[in-house]
Amino acid sequence: MNKKTLKRLLSYVKPYTPLAVLAFILAAVGVSLTLTAPIIIGKAVDCAVGVGEVDFAKMMNYIIILVFVVLGTALANWALGFVMNKISHGTVRDIRTQAFAKFSRLPLSYIDHTPKGDTMSVIISDIDSISDGIIQGFTQLFTGIATIIGTLIFMFGINVKIALVCVCITPLSLFVASWISRHSYKMFSEQSEVRGELGGYVNEIISGQKTVQAFSFQKRSAEKFGEINQRLYKCGVKAQFLSALTNPSTRFVNGIVYAAVGITGAFTVVNGALTVGFLSTFLAYANQYTKPFNEISGVITELQAAFAGAERVFALLDEKEEEPDNALPSLEDCDGTVSVENVFFSYDKNIPLIEDFNLNVSPGQRVAIVGPTGCGKTTLINLLMRFYDVDKGRIVVSGKDITEITRDSLRSSYGMVLQETWLFKGTIRENIAYGADNPTDEEIIEAAKTAYAHSFIKRLPQGYDTIISDDDENISQGQKQLLCIARVMLIKPRMLILDEATSSIDTMTEIRVQKAFNKIMNGRTSFVIAHRLSTIKEADAILVMKSGKVIEIGTHDELLAKKGFYYELYNSQYKQA
Repeated sequence: MNKKTLKRLLSYVKPYTPLAVLAFILAAVGVSLTLTAPIIIGKAVDCAVGVGEVDFAKMMNYIIILVFVVLGTALANWALGFVMNKISHGTVRDIRTQAFAKFSRLPLSYIDHTPKGDTMSVIISDIDSISDGIIQGFTQLFTGIATIIGTLIFMFGINVKIALVCVCITPLSLFVASWISRHSYKMFSEQSEVRGELGGYVNEIISGQKTVQAFSFQKRSAEKFGEINQRLYKCGVKAQFLSALTNPSTRFVNGIVYAAVGITGAFTVVNGALTVGFLSTFLAYANQYTKPFNEISGVITELQAAFAGAERVFALLDEKEEEPDNALPSLEDCDGTVSVENVFFSYDKNIPLIEDFNLNVSPGQRVAIVGPTGCGKTTLINLLMRFYDVDKGRIVVSGKDITEITRDSLRSSYGMVLQETWLFKGTIRENIAYGADNPTDEEIIEAAKTAYAHSFIKRLPQGYDTIISDDDENISQGQKQLLCIARVMLIKPRMLILDEATSSIDTMTEIRVQKAFNKIMNGRTSFVIAHRLSTIKEADAILVMKSGKVIEIGTHDELLAKKGFYYELYNSQYKQA
């Protein structure tokens, strides 16, 4: 168990200190009542001196008192459980809120390189394991500490000699539990990591199930799943086996303690230094004294899983964030001027991608970016939006270096339609209005009409109130893309980025949407990435990229006249057609 992790986890409990104090008081009350019961029972036993010598009236009084003590114990334990649940769920809520907020502040590079399923596993499963550990572990901690202190006080008050026998054997139980705990923690850490890997793979296969079946990959995907699942099984079995050893081991030691107390107590009774009733009380205390060690060892699984999960959660929280830019000024009155000056960038510093890239775009200019796969087209868009920062050089928008203005103001100046659609679970109306500030129904409908989405929306069962999601099969991929286009049509940004925005639309609809784009691009700076070169003939400038560099620039007719790389690229599409 990592002490640093424990200390950090306890820091999340700190806001609930008043409840923790109340829990400790309730634990103390519950334990005090629990420890009072053996004394009452012992006194009741001593009411039976011998055959025919039983004080039934006195015994009945003790029994009545015992009933109230038991009821008080039950009430205190119920209240303790209620308080501990509030502490646990409150703490977990705070951690999960912080983890989700952290996720939104992480750079795109983290999201690009981390499996989605693994991140989901951290935010959901690992935090749930923390909750289970807090409920079980800290409840036992409160009651255990109070029980150990209370029984020691009572035992030393009755007979010091027998109490010392109890205390001297106890460290053996602690040693056994500690040794097993250290070794099982490694297994639980490995189990959390493999569980995250399994979650990532399951998410990957489920989201790509059509492709899996199209390539008859079911058997191989099942084999890989089986391999990961088998690793999870092995480390899970080892972790459970080690943690399961704790309880019987400590119970064995506790059995020795109980026997030693019984034997020592019996000799004490024979010598007349202790009554039979108080011996029964002492034996009950010996059992109460060893019980916390058994209970704590019994929840070792939850505790170890909680700390292993906490380490993964804290690893996410410690990830490097995007540099905060709240103190920077916002981009005001964007005029659409964009200048890329001597920019160098690569995802892997050992593999050059964009080198000494220069570009000047005037307000309202339409710039098309073409080139073979992997030449840096989408990377350029990532840099313009500042999803990634350049390694060298700078990008200037409306006369402002984009590193000297807030990201939100920069990104809100762009309207972006990507090849990959994204819709959230909600109504079509809500999806179209996603980026707008309280638009009216008329504005939403107008945007849908402009994007040629209105007609298919009206054919849906509830029209604009139809509930959809990104996984919805009731609408086609092309229709999803039309909704994404309508989303941009609604906000009417100063600049546009269209990354294969019409790739999933049929030819007839594409012609109409291109007209709509021509209308919305009028007077707006636009960057268009397109593989189908016929869609960018009207661009004011076409950048031909290859290996991260602009090798040709000009209008469609100018580039054809040069008979260079663009000429070959353009003609190859028609030859293939």
